[in-house]
Amino acid sequence: MKQNFLYGLMLTLCVGIAGYAFIAYAALPLGSLVHPDMKTNFENHKLMVYLHIFASSIALLIGPLQFSKKLRASKPRLHRTLGKIYLCVGVLLGGVAGLLMAVFAYGGLGSNLGFGILAVLWLYTGARAYWAIRHGDVLAHQRWMIRNFSLTLAAVSLRIYLPLTLVFGWPFDIAYPIISWLCWLPNLLLAEWIYNRPASV
Repeated sequence: MKQNFLYGLMLTLCVGIAGYAFIAYAALPLGSLVHPDMKTNFENHKLMVYLHIFASSIALLIGPLQFSKKLRASKPRLHRTLGKIYLCVGVLLGGVAGLLMAVFAYGGLGSNLGFGILAVLWLYTGARAYWAIRHGDVLAHQRWMIRNFSLTLAAVSLRIYLPLTLVFGWPFDIAYPIISWLCWLPNLLLAEWIYNRPASV
């Protein structure tokens, strides 16, 4: 029951954030819902922004489905097809665009490094997951995909933390570089803890 609840919550958040992204970036002028200081950067790098947003949204929508045991067992071909789309469109395109966006990320060096390392790790874990399944190592594939999707969920974490800057009145120029790390590092650490915790826990 607990696992079903957590899976349902993850699915809801992923669909919600992907839906928000499609509305915010497809139906509204670019930069309409971001901090005013970030709008200029977005307008100067439209291609990278749109590519990152929409590719990452595809990863958010497909990712939860790949963890469905029922889908993997009943429709393995669909699982493989969705996996290729997730990795080749969502992670590869979204990660490369994200890495380029990190160069001009608002917040200076802290944000550059935070988002840049996120993009590199997202690409790396995706490549390792693909390599593992191509060599028939299903267990390693699953572990690398868990790590990879924990980084995909940075899109969700980011949009949870950003409103808190307004709620608590934190200066955005200070909070944003911190969030560039906070949106993914705890996710990845949690994924590692799940795999490395003692069996009795």
